[in-house]
Amino acid sequence: MLDLKEKATALLSRFYGFSSFRPLQFEIISAALSGRDSVVLMPTGGGKSVCYQIPALIADFGVVIVVSPLIALMKDQVDSLISNGIPAAAVNSQQREEDNKQILMQLATGRIKLLYISPERLLAEIDQWSRELPITLFAIDEAHCISQWGHDFRPGYTQLSKIKEIFPHVPVMALTATADKLTREDIALQLRLKDPQLFVGSFDRPNISLKVMVDAGKTQRINHICAMIDRHRSDSGIVYCISRKGAEDMDRQLRARGYRSAVYHAGLSVSARTSAQDMFINGDLQVICATVAFGMGIDKSNIRWVVHNNMPRNIESYYQEIGRAGRDGAPAETLMFYSYGDIATLQSFVDDSGQKVINGEKLSRRSMPRLRSVDVAFF
Repeated sequence: MLDLKEKATALLSRFYGFSSFRPLQFEIISAALSGRDSVVLMPTGGGKSVCYQIPALIADFGVVIVVSPLIALMKDQVDSLISNGIPAAAVNSQQREEDNKQILMQLATGRIKLLYISPERLLAEIDQWSRELPITLFAIDEAHCISQWGHDFRPGYTQLSKIKEIFPHVPVMALTATADKLTREDIALQLRLKDPQLFVGSFDRPNISLKVMVDAGKTQRINHICAMIDRHRSDSGIVYCISRKGAEDMDRQLRARGYRSAVYHAGLSVSARTSAQDMFINGDLQVICATVAFGMGIDKSNIRWVVHNNMPRNIESYYQEIGRAGRDGAPAETLMFYSYGDIATLQSFVDDSGQKVINGEKLSRRSMPRLRSVDVAFF
């Protein structure tokens, strides 16, 4: 065990510049290298990626398959790994198909240490993969998407149990930043994990301040948001809105006051969403006004504030969304406005969701105005 920790710590220093692991990281790595399935629950910015990237580096031969829901996240991760000298690649729909096929052909050679792939593409390819492929680990990122109880349920994830059918002896690591006990159990069940080890990190983010205010009207809300932008002029923030129309209106209001703002929601074209996200990540915007469609996989260190213009859909979403602030450990602030009108709107979303019982329970068990930073771990 000592030799393994020394080797892992040396790789951490060489490729990531850290002299020691964060809490639970080495234990998670050790479980994967021993062939143990695991469910990993760590906060946004808690260092989940190191937990599956280090096993890829330790193995002399083989590849770690990382199942990821977002092409933009794949690209960011692969670019970062390659820049650090780690052989990584991604297979996705934005690349030429001949390039994708060439990458998949290289799996058997062991030259690729980490392969990022969407759940849909993995399911399309895995039946054709040889059982002899040198796969050392499957890492399922944003694993809450597997569960009908998760806040970002994604049907493409539901068939990932096929991994265990085809590669029963390869360990699977399911990772997420937000999942209550019911969701964690469902993740393990859906993936058919064998006696998985559960790792739960601390969800206390002492650098993030939480504030909740009764909605005093549109003008007052915008004044508060402008004050936050002014306090952090060289950094960035996010305003979450309950609807596409609300996000567009907020964007217009802020741009009219001279702020560098953009809007992001699922009704925009792919190119418009990509452009807004790229500008935000590159620091060209002070604020992005968005629905819940924005944020999964965003890795930007200087998000100094997050505002919820309306009550969020559930406490898991709230925690994940505020967790995008302060990833560098420096002080960050959050503000949520709430009103009884929001509850009526959210109830209508529940009624139309197709998962009325589940989402109704999640809505009813919130008590947002009483939240403290320690409460948002919701365990």
